[in-house]
Amino acid sequence: MSAARSTIFALSSGRPPAAIAVVRISGPKAGAALEALIGRVPEPRKATLARVRDPRHGEVIDEGLALWFPAPRSETGQDTVELQLHGGQAVIAGVLDALSTIDGCRLAEPGEFTRRAFENGRLDLTAVEGLADLIAAQTPAQRRLAFRQLKGLIGDRAEDWRRRLTEALALVEARIDFSDEADVPQDLVQPALAAAGQLRAEVAGSLADGGRGERLREGLVVAIAGPPNAGKSALLNRLARREAAIVSPHPGTTRDVIEVHLDLHGFPVTLLDTAGIRDSDDPVEREGVRRARARAAAADLVLWVTDASVGGARARQDEAFAAKPFAAKPFAAEVWRLRNKADLIAGGAHASDEPEPQGQDESGCKGKSNRSFTISARTGCGMDRLVEALATYASDYFATTESALITRARHRRALQETVAALDRALAHDRGAGEELIAEDLRAAAMALGRLTGRVDVEDVLDVIFRDFCIGK
Repeated sequence: MSAARSTIFALSSGRPPAAIAVVRISGPKAGAALEALIGRVPEPRKATLARVRDPRHGEVIDEGLALWFPAPRSETGQDTVELQLHGGQAVIAGVLDALSTIDGCRLAEPGEFTRRAFENGRLDLTAVEGLADLIAAQTPAQRRLAFRQLKGLIGDRAEDWRRRLTEALALVEARIDFSDEADVPQDLVQPALAAAGQLRAEVAGSLADGGRGERLREGLVVAIAGPPNAGKSALLNRLARREAAIVSPHPGTTRDVIEVHLDLHGFPVTLLDTAGIRDSDDPVEREGVRRARARAAAADLVLWVTDASVGGARARQDEAFAAKPFAAKPFAAEVWRLRNKADLIAGGAHASDEPEPQGQDESGCKGKSNRSFTISARTGCGMDRLVEALATYASDYFATTESALITRARHRRALQETVAALDRALAHDRGAGEELIAEDLRAAAMALGRLTGRVDVEDVLDVIFRDFCIGK
């Protein structure tokens, strides 16, 4: 039996034990499987109390709710069953084992329920990706963006663009195919190109978003960098509120980049603790320094941490290092300077909660600048002000994501191909290049079709669905 015609089943809820377990069945034999388990097929879309029995010997496995969704009005577009059972390991194992004995039924592969929904026209590819992002969302901002994609944020727009491109293409092809017909207007290419130009501007406008949608999916990247023994790992632990990195008084303890993911006032943030940046003869430490520079260069924000308790030549060296790694940066990362270990400054350990006198350039423990801070990662002095500034920065950074259409590199590539094809169409000679114009308009429409899964999608299907969990 082919995969398309087989009936699949799986546990669609969380790992047992749990209060409730949801088992889904989808395919042409879903109704027969339900009848084998509970003895009947209930009224569609109404929860029915039923005893679930093993069809081999009639033993009762559990008592729960059964729901029947006949095709095509179901999540997958096929006949679908949902069993809501008690969430014990033995109950789930018994039901899945019973289903495996029914002819034509098999355990689902990862993402197979959602893939069938796509193949039956219930979801397009952008909605599938939105569903995956919704499942993976860790912050409210990610959840909101993923839900909008699931409900057609970019998919509906792409289909509208594709429809308008098809209409423009029809004008050009009518001019080519029926040029000798008296009732066909002579100038059909010009309105087609005008429509293509308008579409080109709209698609290009969506591309000019600075990649904020993709970044919201991945999180704002904040790199903690600076010279050795400045307290970078202690700062990471303080921000993460757990012991994520080893803290040691010995320089060079951190050799690799440590990542911690945070929900900062509803926005996703990835903190990077990097190796202390200094000259070293140790090849392992040199590699750590190289990685630290590379990750800081690719970050959205850099927190450059120095030791506030040192002075003289050491302080001047740290200040020089603060500018050196970013002097010729080809990126737009903002650098904030953090003077750590304020508790080691004379009087700092006892007066850390008092505001500094007016006119101070540094923020101190209660400073007002959001570009320069004096803190103590050990005692927490000044950390509330720093966290508040980071939350404001993240909020401002993601402010434009409410209108962002693009959330994945695949979306961006498809729209870039669309713009390139439209540029070629608009550049052709209006009189001699009608066939070339039609071909490029067709290429633009195909690029939009690949975005939603209308054409040429076999090469991307496995990549999209392989990350889904079993039963989804």
